[in-house]
Amino acid sequence: MENFLLLGICFILGIALRIGGVIDEKGPAALNAAIIYMALPSLALLYAHSLPIGPELIMPAAMAWIVFAIGYVFFKVVGRMLGLDDKTVACLTIVSALGNTSFVGLPMIEAFFGPEYLGVGMLCDTAGTFMALAIPGIILAAKVSGQGISGKALAKKVLLFPPFIAVVLGFALQPIAYPDWWESVLSRMGSTLTPLALLSVGMTLRFRDIRGNGRDLAVGLGYKMFLAPAIIFGLYIGIIGQTDVITKVTVFESAMGPMVTGGIIAMTYGLNPRLAASLLGVGIPLSFITLPIWYKLLMMV
Repeated sequence: MENFLLLGICFILGIALRIGGVIDEKGPAALNAAIIYMALPSLALLYAHSLPIGPELIMPAAMAWIVFAIGYVFFKVVGRMLGLDDKTVACLTIVSALGNTSFVGLPMIEAFFGPEYLGVGMLCDTAGTFMALAIPGIILAAKVSGQGISGKALAKKVLLFPPFIAVVLGFALQPIAYPDWWESVLSRMGSTLTPLALLSVGMTLRFRDIRGNGRDLAVGLGYKMFLAPAIIFGLYIGIIGQTDVITKVTVFESAMGPMVTGGIIAMTYGLNPRLAASLLGVGIPLSFITLPIWYKLLMMV
């Protein structure tokens, strides 16, 4: 309960700091840098080191790719039916076919399942969500916006992403026992993730962009918050028949709100920026309501 309360307090505090003018537009960027270069790599080094390597890890890594691929087709079809332009379809795909599996996902996993399952969340995020954004997501954004991106630049973006490097190192160092002091250092640095991430999200949200985007907003959030997790639930638990905690955490991650980084990419490439901001502004607070419901459903299986 205290972890969930911490999420709410930090989220509201982030909004209050922005509204009160305590921080400027560069505030969230500074927090995001601390998260990407300190908190996430620390957690990756800590939990990837103790995460058993086996076929059961394929499903967490594959989840985001499945959600993105189905989302791409879904938004293409719906976009054609509703007469949406290519930039709006690309925005919906990049923001709503990818989940906030790190900034919100990891604190939520810790709050509902416990810190011992953060490694599963890291795998969902680094091998899944981040890679899906960094490769097909960036390619889609560049193509629709009329910009280009070289293969070398794409490879550099993926391979030099600090949490990705930390996950690889964590798995590679599994044969070597961590000293207690090193585990303590990693744990303390990683514990900053929750307050920093929710502060950043609260500072970033802009509710004024919602006006005029109701229909497209409903399409994007309908897929991300309800259809996508229902598909993963049906596939992983209904068809494959896995009901272990790793699978439940993976389904839980699929129910996260729209991806903040995906929204930033959509805005950067000019892919309907107001819609991207609206998806984040409504989707992330809405996930605080829908995620406990998904958790209760998963615990009934």
